[in-house]
Amino acid sequence: EVQLQASGGGLVQPGGSLRLSCAASGVTFDDYAIGWFRQAPGKEREGVSCTSSSDGSVQYADSVKGRFTISLDNAKNTAYLQMNSLKPEDTAVYYCAAGTGGVLHRDWYDFWGMGTQVTVSS
Repeated sequence: EVQLQASGGGLVQPGGSLRLSCAASGVTFDDYAIGWFRQAPGKEREGVSCTSSSDGSVQYADSVKGRFTISLDNAKNTAYLQMNSLKPEDTAVYYCAAGTGGVLHRDWYDFWGMGTQVTVSS
């Protein structure tokens, strides 16, 4: 059974940082790409970043380039999303997902975890 558990969300002031974690079981990073997505109220779920161990590819949405960093810890089977210089528009529920294609779109991901809320506000 595949399980993905995102954690690390919270309330942070603009300009602050958070690190999200995604603990995975039932999948290995060698076989699956990992993506981070977010969904704000009234908006569609959008891709934030994804990475694939098989080819080393990394992608970021334009809105987070230079501020967010995705990484994988294969030993812990855990993915991370380091978020710096956070802005109010980053406020959303963040989800991690696993899929077989390294494409930053939700249709390419088969397994999803429960989200973690990130709120950026002063």
